[in-house]
Amino acid sequence: MCYLVSEEKWKQGNGLPKMRNFPVGSGDNQAGGWVWGTKEKGKAMFKGLENLEKAIFPGVGTYNIPQIHPVTSPLPGEWRSFNYAKTEKHPEDKGLHFFVDDYQFTRCWNQPDRYLPIIQRFRSVCSPDFSTYTDMPMALQIYNHYRKHWLGAYWQSMGVTVIPTISWSTRESFSWCFDGEPVGAVVAISSVGTQNSTERRRIFLDGYEAMVDKLRPQSILFYGQVPEECKCNIVRVRSFSEELREVLCDGW
Repeated sequence: MCYLVSEEKWKQGNGLPKMRNFPVGSGDNQAGGWVWGTKEKGKAMFKGLENLEKAIFPGVGTYNIPQIHPVTSPLPGEWRSFNYAKTEKHPEDKGLHFFVDDYQFTRCWNQPDRYLPIIQRFRSVCSPDFSTYTDMPMALQIYNHYRKHWLGAYWQSMGVTVIPTISWSTRESFSWCFDGEPVGAVVAISSVGTQNSTERRRIFLDGYEAMVDKLRPQSILFYGQVPEECKCNIVRVRSFSEELREVLCDGW
Protein backbone atom coordinates (compact mmCIF):
# COMPACT_ATOMS: atom_id res chain seq x y z
CA MET A 1 0.00 0.00 0.00
CA CYS A 2 1.08 3.57 -0.65
CA TYR A 3 0.09 6.48 1.58
CA LEU A 4 0.75 10.12 2.14
CA VAL A 5 0.54 10.62 5.90
CA SER A 6 -1.16 13.92 6.62
CA GLU A 7 0.76 16.20 8.98
CA GLU A 8 -2.28 16.56 11.25
CA LYS A 9 -2.73 12.81 11.66
CA TRP A 10 0.99 12.25 12.07
CA LYS A 11 1.21 14.83 14.86
CA GLN A 12 -1.72 13.09 16.54
CA GLY A 13 0.16 9.82 16.35
CA ASN A 14 -2.56 8.12 14.33
CA GLY A 15 -0.15 6.39 11.99
CA LEU A 16 -1.02 5.76 8.38
CA PRO A 17 -4.51 6.92 7.38
CA LYS A 18 -6.36 5.08 4.64
CA MET A 19 -6.80 7.59 1.83
CA ARG A 20 -8.55 7.34 -1.50
CA ASN A 21 -6.27 9.79 -3.27
CA PHE A 22 -2.52 10.03 -3.25
CA PRO A 23 -0.19 12.77 -4.52
CA VAL A 24 1.83 11.02 -7.17
CA GLY A 25 4.09 13.68 -8.59
CA SER A 26 4.87 17.36 -8.84
CA GLY A 27 3.96 20.06 -11.29
CA ASP A 28 4.26 23.84 -11.44
CA ASN A 29 0.61 24.17 -12.40
CA GLN A 30 -0.66 22.20 -9.42
CA ALA A 31 -1.58 23.63 -6.03
CA GLY A 32 1.15 22.88 -3.53
CA GLY A 33 3.28 21.22 -6.18
CA TRP A 34 1.36 17.93 -6.14
CA VAL A 35 -0.54 16.11 -8.87
CA TRP A 36 -3.32 14.03 -7.36
CA GLY A 37 -4.00 10.49 -8.51
CA THR A 38 -4.95 7.07 -7.20
CA LYS A 39 -2.97 5.06 -4.68
CA GLU A 40 -2.38 2.45 -7.38
CA LYS A 41 -0.89 5.08 -9.70
CA GLY A 42 1.26 6.41 -6.89
CA LYS A 43 2.49 2.93 -6.02
CA ALA A 44 3.46 2.30 -9.65
CA MET A 45 5.28 5.65 -9.94
CA PHE A 46 7.29 5.23 -6.72
CA LYS A 47 7.98 1.49 -6.99
CA GLY A 48 11.56 0.80 -5.98
CA LEU A 49 12.23 4.48 -5.29
CA GLU A 50 13.64 4.70 -1.75
CA ASN A 51 10.52 3.14 -0.13
CA LEU A 52 8.27 5.99 -1.26
CA GLU A 53 5.77 3.42 -2.53
CA LYS A 54 5.18 2.51 1.13
CA ALA A 55 4.83 5.89 2.83
CA ILE A 56 5.74 9.57 2.64
CA PHE A 57 5.89 11.27 6.03
CA PRO A 58 5.63 14.98 6.92
CA GLY A 59 9.09 16.46 6.61
CA VAL A 60 11.05 18.72 8.94
CA GLY A 61 13.70 21.22 7.90
CA THR A 62 15.38 21.89 4.57
CA TYR A 63 15.61 18.20 3.69
CA ASN A 64 12.11 17.08 4.76
CA ILE A 65 13.32 14.65 7.40
CA PRO A 66 10.45 12.48 8.78
CA GLN A 67 9.48 13.37 12.34
CA ILE A 68 9.85 10.82 15.14
CA HIS A 69 7.40 11.08 18.05
CA PRO A 70 8.74 11.39 21.61
CA VAL A 71 8.99 8.46 24.01
CA THR A 72 8.94 9.12 27.76
CA SER A 73 7.80 5.71 29.06
CA PRO A 74 10.00 3.46 31.25
CA LEU A 75 12.83 1.80 29.36
CA PRO A 76 13.86 -1.84 29.16
CA GLY A 77 16.67 -2.87 31.48
CA GLU A 78 18.37 -5.06 28.88
CA TRP A 79 19.30 -4.30 25.28
CA ARG A 80 20.32 -6.39 22.31
CA SER A 81 22.05 -5.34 19.10
CA PHE A 82 20.22 -5.98 15.84
CA ASN A 83 22.57 -8.74 14.74
CA TYR A 84 21.18 -10.86 17.62
CA ALA A 85 17.54 -9.83 17.17
CA LYS A 86 16.41 -12.92 15.28
CA THR A 87 17.73 -15.37 17.89
CA GLU A 88 16.60 -13.45 21.00
CA LYS A 89 14.26 -15.76 22.94
CA HIS A 90 12.61 -13.12 25.16
CA PRO A 91 12.40 -9.88 23.13
CA GLU A 92 9.18 -8.68 24.77
CA ASP A 93 11.05 -7.26 27.78
CA LYS A 94 14.17 -6.07 25.97
CA GLY A 95 15.26 -3.13 23.85
CA LEU A 96 16.88 -3.33 20.41
CA HIS A 97 19.69 -1.05 19.26
CA PHE A 98 21.65 -0.63 16.02
CA PHE A 99 25.09 0.33 17.31
CA VAL A 100 26.77 -2.12 14.96
CA ASP A 101 28.30 -1.83 11.49
CA ASP A 102 25.90 -0.48 8.86
CA TYR A 103 26.07 -3.61 6.73
CA GLN A 104 24.41 -5.53 9.58
CA PHE A 105 21.14 -3.58 9.29
CA THR A 106 21.04 -2.00 5.82
CA ARG A 107 18.67 -4.89 4.97
CA CYS A 108 16.02 -3.17 7.13
CA TRP A 109 16.06 -0.30 4.64
CA ASN A 110 16.25 -2.51 1.57
CA GLN A 111 13.41 -4.80 2.75
CA PRO A 112 11.56 -3.00 5.54
CA ASP A 113 8.50 -5.25 5.56
CA ARG A 114 10.53 -8.44 5.69
CA TYR A 115 12.23 -7.41 8.94
CA LEU A 116 9.28 -5.57 10.50
CA PRO A 117 7.97 -8.66 12.38
CA ILE A 118 11.38 -9.04 14.06
CA ILE A 119 11.41 -5.36 15.04
CA GLN A 120 7.86 -5.57 16.42
CA ARG A 121 8.80 -8.31 18.86
CA PHE A 122 10.85 -5.94 21.04
CA ARG A 123 9.59 -3.69 23.81
CA SER A 124 11.53 -0.65 22.52
CA VAL A 125 13.66 -0.10 19.43
CA CYS A 126 16.25 2.56 18.67
CA SER A 127 16.14 4.11 15.21
CA PRO A 128 18.93 2.63 13.05
CA ASP A 129 22.34 4.23 13.49
CA PHE A 130 23.29 4.84 9.85
CA SER A 131 26.77 6.35 9.85
CA THR A 132 27.49 10.07 9.49
CA TYR A 133 31.29 9.96 9.49
CA THR A 134 33.05 13.32 9.23
CA ASP A 135 34.92 12.25 6.08
CA MET A 136 31.72 11.23 4.26
CA PRO A 137 30.33 13.57 1.59
CA MET A 138 27.68 15.76 3.21
CA ALA A 139 25.04 14.48 0.77
CA LEU A 140 25.58 10.92 2.01
CA GLN A 141 25.43 12.02 5.64
CA ILE A 142 22.06 13.71 5.01
CA TYR A 143 20.80 10.66 3.10
CA ASN A 144 21.69 8.42 6.06
CA HIS A 145 19.92 10.82 8.43
CA TYR A 146 16.82 10.62 6.22
CA ARG A 147 16.93 6.82 6.09
CA LYS A 148 17.22 6.63 9.87
CA HIS A 149 14.14 8.78 10.27
CA TRP A 150 12.07 7.16 7.56
CA LEU A 151 12.52 3.76 9.19
CA GLY A 152 11.86 5.19 12.66
CA ALA A 153 8.65 6.87 11.49
CA TYR A 154 7.59 3.75 9.58
CA TRP A 155 8.13 1.53 12.61
CA GLN A 156 6.19 3.95 14.81
CA SER A 157 3.30 3.86 12.33
CA MET A 158 3.34 0.06 12.75
CA GLY A 159 3.02 0.21 16.53
CA VAL A 160 6.71 0.02 17.49
CA THR A 161 8.02 2.10 20.42
CA VAL A 162 10.91 3.95 18.76
CA ILE A 163 13.68 5.79 20.59
CA PRO A 164 15.53 8.21 18.30
CA THR A 165 19.23 7.60 17.83
CA ILE A 166 21.05 10.93 17.60
CA SER A 167 24.11 11.28 15.40
CA TRP A 168 26.22 14.17 14.13
CA SER A 169 29.53 14.83 12.45
CA THR A 170 31.17 18.29 12.27
CA ARG A 171 29.58 21.59 13.26
CA GLU A 172 28.33 21.94 9.67
CA SER A 173 25.93 19.05 10.33
CA PHE A 174 24.20 20.89 13.18
CA SER A 175 21.94 22.69 10.69
CA TRP A 176 20.17 19.40 9.83
CA CYS A 177 21.29 16.51 12.09
CA PHE A 178 18.68 17.29 14.77
CA ASP A 179 15.80 17.73 12.30
CA GLY A 180 12.97 15.29 12.99
CA GLU A 181 14.14 14.52 16.53
CA PRO A 182 11.66 14.97 19.42
CA VAL A 183 12.26 17.51 22.18
CA GLY A 184 12.15 16.54 25.86
CA ALA A 185 12.16 12.81 25.21
CA VAL A 186 14.39 9.77 25.62
CA VAL A 187 17.19 9.63 23.03
CA ALA A 188 20.06 7.24 22.31
CA ILE A 189 23.67 7.95 21.33
CA SER A 190 26.94 6.08 20.90
CA SER A 191 30.47 7.25 21.67
CA VAL A 192 32.15 4.21 20.10
CA GLY A 193 35.10 5.31 17.97
CA THR A 194 34.97 8.93 19.16
CA GLN A 195 37.27 8.87 22.18
CA ASN A 196 40.53 7.62 20.66
CA SER A 197 41.91 11.00 19.54
CA THR A 198 41.79 14.59 20.74
CA GLU A 199 40.08 15.79 17.54
CA ARG A 200 37.41 13.07 17.52
CA ARG A 201 36.70 13.64 21.20
CA ARG A 202 36.28 17.39 20.60
CA ILE A 203 33.87 16.78 17.71
CA PHE A 204 31.84 14.38 19.85
CA LEU A 205 31.61 16.78 22.80
CA ASP A 206 30.69 19.70 20.51
CA GLY A 207 27.79 17.66 19.13
CA TYR A 208 26.76 16.38 22.54
CA GLU A 209 26.52 19.92 23.88
CA ALA A 210 24.53 21.04 20.83
CA MET A 211 22.18 18.07 21.18
CA VAL A 212 21.45 18.74 24.85
CA ASP A 213 20.84 22.43 24.11
CA LYS A 214 18.59 21.73 21.11
CA LEU A 215 16.61 18.68 22.26
CA ARG A 216 16.69 18.96 26.08
CA PRO A 217 16.38 15.17 26.42
CA GLN A 218 14.56 13.60 29.34
CA SER A 219 17.23 10.90 29.47
CA ILE A 220 20.03 9.61 27.25
CA LEU A 221 20.71 5.97 26.48
CA PHE A 222 24.48 5.95 26.20
CA TYR A 223 26.34 3.19 24.35
CA GLY A 224 30.09 3.23 24.85
CA GLN A 225 32.46 5.16 27.09
CA VAL A 226 30.85 8.15 28.83
CA PRO A 227 33.20 11.18 28.90
CA GLU A 228 33.24 12.98 32.24
CA GLU A 229 32.11 16.19 30.50
CA CYS A 230 28.79 14.61 29.49
CA LYS A 231 26.06 15.71 31.87
CA CYS A 232 22.38 14.80 31.84
CA ASN A 233 20.27 11.85 32.96
CA ILE A 234 22.47 9.18 31.38
CA VAL A 235 21.51 5.50 31.24
CA ARG A 236 24.41 3.24 30.24
CA VAL A 237 23.74 0.51 27.69
CA ARG A 238 26.25 -2.28 28.12
CA SER A 239 28.00 -3.41 24.97
CA PHE A 240 28.09 -7.05 23.94
CA SER A 241 31.82 -7.20 24.74
CA GLU A 242 31.10 -6.02 28.30
CA GLU A 243 28.43 -8.67 28.75
CA LEU A 244 30.72 -11.32 27.30
CA ARG A 245 33.55 -10.38 29.69
CA GLU A 246 31.12 -10.63 32.60
CA VAL A 247 30.04 -14.12 31.55
CA LEU A 248 33.63 -15.26 31.10
CA CYS A 249 34.64 -13.87 34.49
CA ASP A 250 31.70 -15.61 36.18
CA GLY A 251 32.78 -18.82 34.45
CA TRP A 252 36.28 -18.57 35.91
